[in-house]
Amino acid sequence: MTALLRTFLLATLAVLAGCSDPNTDELQQWMNEQRAQTRPRIQPVSEPKRYAPQPYTQERAVEPFSVQKLMQALRRDSGSGNANAALVEPELRRRKEALEAFPLDAVTLVGFLLKDGQPVALLRADNLIFQARLGNYIGQNYGRINRITETQVSLREIVQDAAGEWIERPATLQLQEKAR
Repeated sequence: MTALLRTFLLATLAVLAGCSDPNTDELQQWMNEQRAQTRPRIQPVSEPKRYAPQPYTQERAVEPFSVQKLMQALRRDSGSGNANAALVEPELRRRKEALEAFPLDAVTLVGFLLKDGQPVALLRADNLIFQARLGNYIGQNYGRINRITETQVSLREIVQDAAGEWIERPATLQLQEKAR
């Protein structure tokens, strides 16, 4: 192994010796001339501006995402505050239910039960199964269940029409049979 190592070292030294060129003086002189001729143009950095803190004056103002602010905007936009507010105001004050996090088209009816004589719909949303009863809410448009049968769930939603008026509209979820 030592003979092989010696041969390898000698070959490496021979290759490295062949790479050197004794006539590099001309190249070195040209590089020095280029360095001397080339001067970088650096513009001075401007003085930084002094920071002047501003006091926060809106701490007592109405919170931009509060129900009060939303109702004010809805009244202003629709032009008729009382008629529209009567529909949507109770919906804004109540606690949201789990199925209201999903759009109605992402919820499917997959089953039906009778629990204590009351109809219960089995709804799938985001690969989870939820039990829904009469009066429960579904979807992002304040959809409230008003009828459950073996093949469909009927509900009413509160949506804005083209004029900005809050209106009720019916919606249904049909039983979805599994494709084979």
